[in-house]
Amino acid sequence: MLAVAALLGVFALLLAWPVPVVLSRAAWPSQSPAVALALWQAIALGGGLSMIGCLLVFGSSPAGSLLAATGALLPHLFIGPIPPEFGVVHLAALTLAAGLAAHLALNLALTAVRAERERRRQHQLIALLGDPLPGEPRTRVLAHSLPLAYCVPGIRTATVLTEGLIEALGELELRAVIAHERAHLDQLHHLVLLAFRAWHSALPWFPIANRAERSVALLAEMLADDEARHAAGDDALRRAMLQVGSGGEPGAYADSGGVVPDIEMLEARLARLGGPVRRPPRALRLAVVSAAVLIVALPIAALLVSLGGIS
Repeated sequence: MLAVAALLGVFALLLAWPVPVVLSRAAWPSQSPAVALALWQAIALGGGLSMIGCLLVFGSSPAGSLLAATGALLPHLFIGPIPPEFGVVHLAALTLAAGLAAHLALNLALTAVRAERERRRQHQLIALLGDPLPGEPRTRVLAHSLPLAYCVPGIRTATVLTEGLIEALGELELRAVIAHERAHLDQLHHLVLLAFRAWHSALPWFPIANRAERSVALLAEMLADDEARHAAGDDALRRAMLQVGSGGEPGAYADSGGVVPDIEMLEARLARLGGPVRRPPRALRLAVVSAAVLIVALPIAALLVSLGGIS
């Protein structure tokens, strides 16, 4: 049990600092944003499982297994006495594990509720203030001079454009913008971004949470850009980005309080345009996918082994 707890602890530390730092500085994610996005999700899930699992396994070690510890402690939780083999440090670890798990789950739930409330408010506003764009279903136009475009996800989805944007862009650039926003909706980027927003909200003092949220937001933009490139071409997308991106286009995470794109993110997106689409070697992509699976599987396997105990 102690060996498993130590393994999970080391794994949690690796996923909490060096691994995300290396990934955020790597060049290949911009060439394969979907694979990189999957890896970020695996790091977040694997790191959380490892952190909580380390505390659970260590706290349960006097009983020899998680199930045995549950059986030994639950009957005495309110009426006492606590079995003497469980020291203060073991009880503190179990309490911290339960508190951390509850804190993360509660923040995720509250973030989701706030996002849903904001989405409903935005749908009501655009239904009241916006007009349908002829020939484009689920697209509304707001009477505003600032060139902006964003999407509102949910059961009902909407792509929102301003009159200022329509006046500033040509037909091909407008097609690129609409394709970009619909890619956010079709690929459900708001759900991924919401999870990382909740992680950052739950652990605001954790520097990697902010780094992860920004990296995931940028990858979501790149994935949407790839759809726009396919629909309208690189040149049209570049011209549209210079109009919309410089205005702070909120994208799929506007309704969840997430990261707002800045000049640095816009420059990273523009740097991908103008040349052939480059993909990292297949061997690298397979290695990254395998690593993502391993990152999630290892803490789950360790916890399953600890359920029955090990010698």
